[in-house]
Amino acid sequence: MRRLWIPVISVVVALALTACGCCGGNESTRTATESQQDEAEIVPEAPSAAYPVVDTGQASCYDNAVEISPPGQGQPFYGQDAQHECNQPSYRDNGNGTVTDLVTGLMWQQDPGEKKTYAEAAAGAEDFSLAGYDDWRLPTIKELYSLILFSGLDPSPEDPSGQVPFIDTDYFDFNYGDVSAGERIIDSQWASSTECVNTTMDGNQTVFGVNFADGRIKGYPTAKEFYCIYVRGNTSYGENDFTGNGDGTVTDEATGLMWSQNDSGEGKNWEEALAWVQEKNAEGWLGYSDWRLPDAKELQSIVDYSRSPATTNSAAIDPVFNCTSITNEAGQPDYPWYWTGTTHASSRGGEAAAYVAFGRALGNMHGQWVDVHGAGCQRSDPKAGDPAEYPEGRGPQGDAIRIYNYVRLVRG
Repeated sequence: MRRLWIPVISVVVALALTACGCCGGNESTRTATESQQDEAEIVPEAPSAAYPVVDTGQASCYDNAVEISPPGQGQPFYGQDAQHECNQPSYRDNGNGTVTDLVTGLMWQQDPGEKKTYAEAAAGAEDFSLAGYDDWRLPTIKELYSLILFSGLDPSPEDPSGQVPFIDTDYFDFNYGDVSAGERIIDSQWASSTECVNTTMDGNQTVFGVNFADGRIKGYPTAKEFYCIYVRGNTSYGENDFTGNGDGTVTDEATGLMWSQNDSGEGKNWEEALAWVQEKNAEGWLGYSDWRLPDAKELQSIVDYSRSPATTNSAAIDPVFNCTSITNEAGQPDYPWYWTGTTHASSRGGEAAAYVAFGRALGNMHGQWVDVHGAGCQRSDPKAGDPAEYPEGRGPQGDAIRIYNYVRLVRG
């Protein structure tokens, strides 16, 4: 049975401080009577920022392999995701098949039901009615990704014990893949309305989805079957409002975050990326000393899914930003993948961290490097090691392994 948490103090703080990118307070379990009283007191309303980025929920620190005590400033691995808290996830079970996200102002269908084709999921929103509302829509990839929690664990096919989904199962119904029906345990891909602007896997029409079983965004063939939930409210969520400040920084007025206009200019492993942030803060880079490596949800917030190397000859990001050009594994002109401060933990430990691909998301399929998941996907790389050890990539689609990814800093 789901717990019913009505965090009055946390909600007030979250809504009041969303624009400045910080949040405080912890939820506490409430009695049924208190929940009923709070139901009348808390009315869902638009958050104080149009696009508040929800925290990843990651509470543990890691080195290149295992969980560690939080490192201090100046120490290796300082400044990772768990050491920065912003808008903490906060939901309300409305008791009618819907869940309200008290940070984003979005209301969600609670139960994804049976899997559907993408066409069925997209068309179904028009006639969908729930809890007296008929203005439901299939979420964009940014709306859907707002629900991901990196307190989850990427399950191992060899050892599926200790599974922890990347979504709050106290509020949302969730199923792993049906192994008895021939699915993999990780086959819990949820559809968004965001279609990839180019084809993937050598010709597939592609739509982005979130896999809440293994904690990734990937582009999937539209012919595939997905879970789907519909959403309503806050139609501005996911829309950026960038301003170039003329000093090497870019402010997103929608999220309240400030970004570095340029990237690191070279690839770094995860420990080096975190250390580089400390170096930049020590020198007061661009006039500030509170830069950080963005978490996965912050970095995904600046993806422009209308752009790609194949269609606009650019990275999947607004032109106000500068991206270093690279040559990818297929010998093509391309753009980097960027590290986040978020460990992509698994049943094997914390050896990988999440990155967002602003260029092609290559994989080795049948001996050829092709874009398998689309610019704007979120996958993970080993934090350390030698990319040459993975000449044909890794995983079911032969994901390219780079390890030395680029860095774009954020503050605010």
